[in-house]
Amino acid sequence: MTEKDFLPNTYKKWPKEGKVSWKAPSNIALVKYWGKKPNQIPANPSISFTLDACATTTMVSFEEKAAIDSFSFELLFEEKPKPDFKPKIQTFLERIEAYLPFLKKYHFTIKTSNSFPHSSGIASSASGMAALALCFMEIEKQLTPQMMDDHFYTKASFLARLGSGSACRSIKGSLVEWGYHEPISSSSDLYGIEYPYEVHSVFQKYCDTILLVHKGQKQVSSTVGHQLMHGHPYADNRFQQAHANLDKLRPILANGDVEEFIKIVESEALTLHAMMMASMPYFILMKPDTLEIINKIWAYREATKVPVSFTLDAGANVHMLYPEAYKEKAIQFIKDELAQHCENGGYIHDQVGHGATKIKS
Repeated sequence: MTEKDFLPNTYKKWPKEGKVSWKAPSNIALVKYWGKKPNQIPANPSISFTLDACATTTMVSFEEKAAIDSFSFELLFEEKPKPDFKPKIQTFLERIEAYLPFLKKYHFTIKTSNSFPHSSGIASSASGMAALALCFMEIEKQLTPQMMDDHFYTKASFLARLGSGSACRSIKGSLVEWGYHEPISSSSDLYGIEYPYEVHSVFQKYCDTILLVHKGQKQVSSTVGHQLMHGHPYADNRFQQAHANLDKLRPILANGDVEEFIKIVESEALTLHAMMMASMPYFILMKPDTLEIINKIWAYREATKVPVSFTLDAGANVHMLYPEAYKEKAIQFIKDELAQHCENGGYIHDQVGHGATKIKS
């Protein structure tokens, strides 16, 4: 599909007002996306687990307005105005207007909330933009009732990407691939797809405990970090590595080889941070406690043969991954050894989920 496939036909109906609501999860990448081209196009493909508990719920009320020469919206986060969110929403509306030409016809009241604390250090842009994109698609579906479900979800992913790249992986689940990768014929730079190959049962119920090492604002935003891949001395090799790791994961995900899965996922996490440290300007987002947790995970895995592992986003927090069968042991290990390295002892238990859900009004 191309961008033109997401341009709408003539709308059949124009409701005067209404209300829609969606809940969208966050996600954690296994093969990382780092570096992007114009229009939110990824420099390399990625694949992620869709999470379950960490999610954003967004309700959008809309009503017709007289003037249609500009966007009109108000934003409430946790029932309170959030002025610093508005510029990002404004930019998002500008990017998607060509694909949703009804946007200037209505005034929108956007109410959004997270199931996890906003200050917890978990990136909420993926779940937030995915939920908002789904709400706008729900409105468009009222304007074009004949819309098929496949088009609805694909276009929602396409739109979410224009708000936050990784948001396109938060529409469906439980394993989502995004970015053109030749061996996956249905892959696209424009939207995420449900992973089309066999996935062993062990990976369908994988657990992710997010260890909250640092809850403050990051030293460098992800947007700036992506830009620093332009002219990066190791960028081309990194992009090739991502393609290669995606190929290596295919038999691993099919046969349930947790040991080989761990090697790729941990390597990807460390490579992401190595690219940050080797950029110009360079930066380090890991904290001393991040490294303490990683070393303890390695030591515990070696001593007990319990297959706990880690991955990292572009931040200090650690996602500890493990099969559901080891949940009891993993949680005890966290309580005994890892919680002391978390800010205020904070961590969040999550697991692989199944994508966004519509909230009935």
